[in-house]
Amino acid sequence: MFSKFAGLGLLFLELAFGVPQARAAMTADTLPMADRVVVEKSERRLTLMRGGVPIRSFRVWLGLAPKGHKEHEGDFRTPEGVYRLDAKNPQSDYFLSIHVSYPNRDDLERAHRNHLEPGGAIMIHGLPNNLKHPPEYYLRNDWTNGCIALSNDDMLEVWLLTRVDTPIEIKP
Repeated sequence: MFSKFAGLGLLFLELAFGVPQARAAMTADTLPMADRVVVEKSERRLTLMRGGVPIRSFRVWLGLAPKGHKEHEGDFRTPEGVYRLDAKNPQSDYFLSIHVSYPNRDDLERAHRNHLEPGGAIMIHGLPNNLKHPPEYYLRNDWTNGCIALSNDDMLEVWLLTRVDTPIEIKP
């Protein structure tokens, strides 16, 4: 069974020194890699799936206006739909971040039809590197601009258990 910190040494090597062997050592044999991510906004829950079976589940915090699908930049909503995790950033303004491929073609068409900018930069991430509030604030409130936030410990697990190009479904 995967220990919460089993891959931490490998992650440290990869992040700090760019050691390619660290990524290669993290295989499906050593970690239960997710093949799908499901976010249920109403439940504030992110679940990592493998072969249709949940392998991990985490509490999340969403945009400041979490109900409804993201319509435009600045609406503080978290999008709903099917996307992909399309990039990882170990040097973001937050404790790790994984980019979600929002906006998709439907999002772009809807926004342009309404003469709006769809926005972007939707991420799964941990806490801000420079906290503007006490840490407890982030664990009690939805606080992002539309992203999906986790505790730093949980973000580390999501980072380790997902790959770029993993599908993500964000449900209401």
